Amino acid sequence: MTGSMTERSHDLDALFFPRSVAVIGASTKELSIGNRIIRNLQDFGYTGPIHAINPKGEEVRGLRPHISILDVPGDVELAHVVIPAGYVPAAMEECGRKGVKVVIVNSAGFREVGSEGEELERQVLAIAREHGIRVFGPNCQGIINSDPGVRAYCNFTFTRPLEGSISIVAQSGGVAEMINQRFVELGAGVRMYASNGNASDISIPEVIRYWGDDEATKVIVVHVESLSDPTAFLEASVEVAARKPVLGMKAGRTPEGAQAVSSHTGGLARQEVVTELLFDRAGMVTFRDVEEMCQAAVAFSSQPVPTGNRVGLITNTGGPAIIATDELVEAGLVIPPLSENTRLVLREQLHAAASIANPIDVLATAGAEHFRSAVEALMDEEDIDSVYINFVTPFFVDVESIARELVEANRAGRKPIVCNLMTDRKEWAGTVKILREGGIPTYSFPEMAAKSLAAMTRLHLLRSRESGEPVTFEDVDSDRAREILDDAWESDSAWLSSDQVYGILEAYGLPVASWKTVCGAPEAVAAAEEIGFPVVVKADSPDIVHKSDAGGVAVDLKDAEAVRAAVERMEAALEPVIPDYLVQAYLPGGMELIAGAKAEAGPGHLIMFGMGGIHVEVLKDVAFALTPVTPPGAERMIDSLRSRPVLEGVRGRNGVDREALLDIIQRLSQLVSEQPCIKEIDLNPILAFEDRVIVVDARIGL
Repeated sequence: MTGSMTERSHDLDALFFPRSVAVIGASTKELSIGNRIIRNLQDFGYTGPIHAINPKGEEVRGLRPHISILDVPGDVELAHVVIPAGYVPAAMEECGRKGVKVVIVNSAGFREVGSEGEELERQVLAIAREHGIRVFGPNCQGIINSDPGVRAYCNFTFTRPLEGSISIVAQSGGVAEMINQRFVELGAGVRMYASNGNASDISIPEVIRYWGDDEATKVIVVHVESLSDPTAFLEASVEVAARKPVLGMKAGRTPEGAQAVSSHTGGLARQEVVTELLFDRAGMVTFRDVEEMCQAAVAFSSQPVPTGNRVGLITNTGGPAIIATDELVEAGLVIPPLSENTRLVLREQLHAAASIANPIDVLATAGAEHFRSAVEALMDEEDIDSVYINFVTPFFVDVESIARELVEANRAGRKPIVCNLMTDRKEWAGTVKILREGGIPTYSFPEMAAKSLAAMTRLHLLRSRESGEPVTFEDVDSDRAREILDDAWESDSAWLSSDQVYGILEAYGLPVASWKTVCGAPEAVAAAEEIGFPVVVKADSPDIVHKSDAGGVAVDLKDAEAVRAAVERMEAALEPVIPDYLVQAYLPGGMELIAGAKAEAGPGHLIMFGMGGIHVEVLKDVAFALTPVTPPGAERMIDSLRSRPVLEGVRGRNGVDREALLDIIQRLSQLVSEQPCIKEIDLNPILAFEDRVIVVDARIGL
């Protein structure tokens, strides 16, 4: 069902289903935005009236000109503003007097150019709000709607989308147009398109929620460069992704230009991590490649979501099936053996030389009945959740009849089907057309077909996973931790001292090695004797970031003389810094792990867990989650590590205390959630043993 203008009721109807459009800044110059928008509306078949606002009174593309929007007879729902930025406030005022509902400000020269432009943008928005006008932009392309009831090409780009069910929203107009162009090349239909530039008013979360209510939008593709309101984005995406696939990609993943950070957690938290975690929490399928996202969207637009990760393969040529199998398995999908009943059925219906296994090789000579039998067998197989087809088009077989049988099987919608169609698409254009019009997504390479099926399976896993509720540990002393933090604020130091750090950790029940902070060698000796040998001595000063590199760490000190000598060596090496010293019990033999947290604007804190010690930034085997971390979330963090088998025990060695690790992750999550003034925290290393886990070094920054 299409959402015609008379059927819809929503705040953004006037943007996506405008009953009339005016272009303020309409121009007779062919190579101008004010001319192009009118041409696009006319060429795309816009169903409403178009009004050209031209102060010179010149006719534009056959349209009667109006000096001002106030001169237009009747109502105007949507106005484009395509004039120099300095004139936009006056134009917005006139739109308000005319009763315009939405204004697309295509003009640039606002906050993207600096403080003066930012002030101008605020002025424009204030005028709009005074008159109840919604603003799209400024510095934006606009929207496209292929719905036959409106055919609104309110945009100055050039790609004419096919009518379809994929909707695209992107901050970057260039990226949005690139995605739109790729869908045209793939023969995939686009429902709606939006690129909102500076997004001063109408936001991406609002657009996502609007399309969530649009029955004709089956898939939403989202590309963001930054999130001004992560909370609003998360709320909208959670709501919509539960009902229809939302595919997301974040630009700007490299560390260049990122602010330097001092902690391991901050250094390992790539720029895109928070956005990808927001996508994940929302139930969005995340991509790091535009082509993969576009190809997957085609599959999502016509196929049901798999109910599991078990794939059945059909092929009429061997090699591509091997490539597909490798790609599917590496993506976490499973190629299960066929049941004996399915094998018996296939032996009766396929060529005698066919391979009755998974993949099913029906042979190059297979006809329509053989392909149909194989597909139906996999549809009936309880241990198969999706079907992958490798289909080469030999000249000696009626391949169009095969395509028609595949389409008939697909129409039932029992399980998703993807097809790696290996053919000359011009020579076998009829076959391509049958499959495309029949809703079977086709791919030119086995890997891309497999990636698309894997993306669909990821959505199933996102929707079916357990979320859980965060644990609140009742044995914590949050008041004590807050007092320590208040004292730290008063001292005006960015990093806490060791006694403050370990006091906070103990207040939250995080297990730490026996410790004491002291001044000078005599006190260090006394502390070591109280704790019990062997001990570790560490220099403690906010001026020393990496203690080991500076010569500020001595381990396995077995007696008083060793402690005294170590402190004296540090005093000489660290001069002129005069540190305090942390004396700790020495605990040899544990596996070195790391946990940490980093404050993020909007969503709270980023929690990290992984392999630690001095190699943490080399191995980079870490997992991230956003607070609050629930028990299932903590389990997933541990399970996602490449080194998980090492934690579980290998080559005769027992694994480490998993429950204790889960406890640390969740207590750390509670700590930073209840004490949001903490900017960064590192627990590195954490020593993990078979029966316990101990934090032996930590830093906290405000």
